[in-house]
Amino acid sequence: MTIVAALLAAGGGTRYAGATHKLLARSLAGRSVIEQSVANLIAATIDQTSDETGDRVIEGPVIVVTGAVQLTLPEAVEVRHNPNWASGQASSIQVAVSAAEQRHADFVLIGLADQPGIAPTAWRAVAAAPPEHLIVVAAYDGRRGPHPVRLHRSLWPMLASTGDGGARTLLRDHPALVHEIDCEGSAFDIDTLEDAQQWRSS
Repeated sequence: MTIVAALLAAGGGTRYAGATHKLLARSLAGRSVIEQSVANLIAATIDQTSDETGDRVIEGPVIVVTGAVQLTLPEAVEVRHNPNWASGQASSIQVAVSAAEQRHADFVLIGLADQPGIAPTAWRAVAAAPPEHLIVVAAYDGRRGPHPVRLHRSLWPMLASTGDGGARTLLRDHPALVHEIDCEGSAFDIDTLEDAQQWRSS
């Protein structure tokens, strides 16, 4: 079982009224939203659960899908630019899926860059779920995340190529395939200036 992990960071963040893009907003500790989200995923790939063969579960570098704003990212990640970012989140998922296909991966593991509260343990828990589960999604305090989400390659052709539905439509249309994993952390996402202020104070 091989998994490619991707963080979606391409959106325009149009609801955010701050002086910068929302991914560049900083916490009181000085780390930006994108820096925190990337650090969490990198930590998950460094200290990850292994499968029964002892092999690493998450394959290769972390994929970060960029678009609307230029981001300074660590060398440990692989940047994939989405020129069609304005068409919606679905196009960024297609970029992530393309990266997974190029690596002949069994699963793609997807999260959002504007959710800095997703802990490394959440990424690892979803990644390490049994391979017979075709759709695996994180839940926090009994509520579906819905990120990160792990999707088997057999489902990739069902994903939309445009729009903002992302993987939600797939989860909605195929509930029998969805397996939830209780995770630590939070799926709180930063969409507005008020969200960023709440994140800073938390």
